[in-house]
Amino acid sequence: MAAGPNPAPPISGVVETGLYVDDLACARAFYEGVLGLKPMVADDRFCAYDAGPRSVLLLFLRGQALAPVTMAEGTIPPHDGHGPLHYALAIPATSVEQWRRHLDVQGVVLEGRVDWKGGGVSLYFRDPDQHLVELATPGLWPNY
Repeated sequence: MAAGPNPAPPISGVVETGLYVDDLACARAFYEGVLGLKPMVADDRFCAYDAGPRSVLLLFLRGQALAPVTMAEGTIPPHDGHGPLHYALAIPATSVEQWRRHLDVQGVVLEGRVDWKGGGVSLYFRDPDQHLVELATPGLWPNY
């Protein structure tokens, strides 16, 4: 689809990334214990983590967001997902080896490492639901 004569207004970032998990307690243990993320809001169907400036990582218990959620502020439409997804978390360039050692101590198997032409480094591993997690340093993309 072409932009046409009326281009879209600017996008200023990705605010939320959502993953769907089979066992919320197990997923929370991984994201809080291994990755050190801090929950901001949680209940029996989801958990929201502070994933850095202006960025939230949402974990939803698979199948628990299939109905609309209506609250005083408005309605959130239903959503869900299946299969392993991929996302990247930003890390400082100086922490790659520290992260590699930390993951090893935690028993997390690295599936890959890429040293990008732009100078960035990516470490790849799986969470308990087999989502592909990437820890990426600046230099991965022209805008990061």
